[in-house]
Formats: sequence, C-alpha cells, structure tokens
Amino acid sequence: MANSDSRFIYTNDDGSISIVVPSDNCGLTLDQIKDKDCPSGKTVYTVNKSAIPTDRSFRNAWTYSE
Repeated sequence: MANSDSRFIYTNDDGSISIVVPSDNCGLTLDQIKDKDCPSGKTVYTVNKSAIPTDRSFRNAWTYSE
C-alpha cells in the first residue's frame, strides 16, 4: 500500500480533529512520517483514506472513534 493511501488522525487540545496526509515521494515509512509529523503526546490513529469523509460541508463536526 502506498503512503498516500493512509491518513493519520488525532484530536487537538481544542477538540478539533487533525488529519495528516503522508506523501509517497518523501522516502520515509509510515511510522517515520507519523513520528516526524504527529505530536508525541497524542493518540494517533492510522486509517485508510476511505475512512475520511469526502463531504467537507460539516468538517468541523467530524469525530473519530476506534
């Protein structure tokens, strides 16, 4: 699976959700990208990009639970 098929999701201190989109061309593994680009004190979930809603109308109301 390509890096760009995955997303990293974590909850910010204000309750909003951050979604990190890994690049295929960076030469790093998914774990290396997560370590570099996601905060160490947060629970970070790795999900398939299909788990992310495509309708951005209510994106401030998005939540994630495992």
